[in-house]
Amino acid sequence: MVKEISKDTKNRMEKVIEDFRHKLTTVRTGRASTSLLDNISVEYYGSPMPLNQVATVHAPEASMLTVQPFDPTLINDIEKALRSSELNVNPSNDGKLIRIPIPPLTEERRKQMVKVVHEMAEDHKTALRNIRRDSNDKLKKALKDKTISEDEEKGGLDEVQKLTDLHVARIGDLAKHKEDEIMKV
Repeated sequence: MVKEISKDTKNRMEKVIEDFRHKLTTVRTGRASTSLLDNISVEYYGSPMPLNQVATVHAPEASMLTVQPFDPTLINDIEKALRSSELNVNPSNDGKLIRIPIPPLTEERRKQMVKVVHEMAEDHKTALRNIRRDSNDKLKKALKDKTISEDEEKGGLDEVQKLTDLHVARIGDLAKHKEDEIMKV
């Protein structure tokens, strides 16, 4: 019983770490990365579609992204979606391909991006703490139902706390690494 709860806790916490890693890739660092456009949606036949499902996205240079729509009639809609996004980019198109120059980040913008990373890290740490709480509740319920002993409960609570500490530290390390990457000029 305790091992099952511990294993479930670890799996759920690993998913939080993976989600945090994925979200970090969408934060701009000054270099062009195709993942910058992961959150962009385009209206296609009346429903919003992720950009990477209606176009090919490439990063041919460190400061340039290109978007080539599968359907050329979408080019203006894609350009409009890019302009209205939070990325502050100025795309241009030649009728077949959209070029997106990625301007260097200003000091002020870098600091804003670091704040975004810290907020994301805090949200994910909260998710880890919620998982810890759920697991601790399961252990306490198992003790109350007399399916585990007090010693097993104490060992389980200690194990869950160790997992939580480990995963919170990993989120801190990932956030610090991303912050260093953003602040490097």
